[in-house]
Amino acid sequence: MSSRRTRHILSLSGGKDSTALAIYLRDRIPELEYVFCDTEKELPETYAYLDRLEAYLGKPIVRLKHDGRGFDHWLVVYRGFLPSTQMRWCTKHLKIRPFEQYVGDDLVINFIGIRSDEDRLGYISTKPNIEPRFPFKEDGIDKARVMRILDESGLGLPEYYRWRSRSGCYFCFFQQKIEWVGLLDAHRDKFLEAMAYEKIGDDGQRYTWQQDESLEELSQPERIAQIRAEHQARIEREQIRRPNSTLMELFEGVTTNLLDAPCTICSL
Repeated sequence: MSSRRTRHILSLSGGKDSTALAIYLRDRIPELEYVFCDTEKELPETYAYLDRLEAYLGKPIVRLKHDGRGFDHWLVVYRGFLPSTQMRWCTKHLKIRPFEQYVGDDLVINFIGIRSDEDRLGYISTKPNIEPRFPFKEDGIDKARVMRILDESGLGLPEYYRWRSRSGCYFCFFQQKIEWVGLLDAHRDKFLEAMAYEKIGDDGQRYTWQQDESLEELSQPERIAQIRAEHQARIEREQIRRPNSTLMELFEGVTTNLLDAPCTICSL
């Protein structure tokens, strides 16, 4: 029999599903550890939400950070190539590695907040000592139940849901154009910081968060007006398709339908 201890760890993203799972498991698994992989590029609303959750849990949320080599270091290593759907180096170096270093060689049951109404698995470590568990899938907890858990706890949703459909870094490349506009409205400083990462090389190569448009181009008033109009038209089409949905559900449906599969470890 192995002499290594078994740890129970819940990975938080600052999003609604992992937060609801933390609430759901708080009294069921008293020894549960709560961890958040902090890229140091998160939204202020994410940090505020985690602080509120920590107070509710009555237990610290361990903030896992990189080993001194943050986003800017790895951007140099990758020769200025910003992370993308094809090359998600930010997730690898700033989320997965800190978590696996924290776990070490301990036997771990890692609880992941994927709901019963979702057809995805999310991040599963390749380390043999980490066993993933999906309590919401096992117990039939869907999105409606998640929302009830959050409402009944008094935590509700993080503030960024007013203009964004998921958690993650403020410059996440999975954002839709309307979410970039939301970032510009809510945190102009963060938008400008994200824009400063974009470059056009001497060879004409564009190093931008989106392949078809730079943030400087996107932030022009006439372009913003166009993005808002297109988004409103999609919302109205979604409303016809799902007439009983809330505005938040319509917004989330529109942005999710347009996305590639996001990094689950970031966005649960």
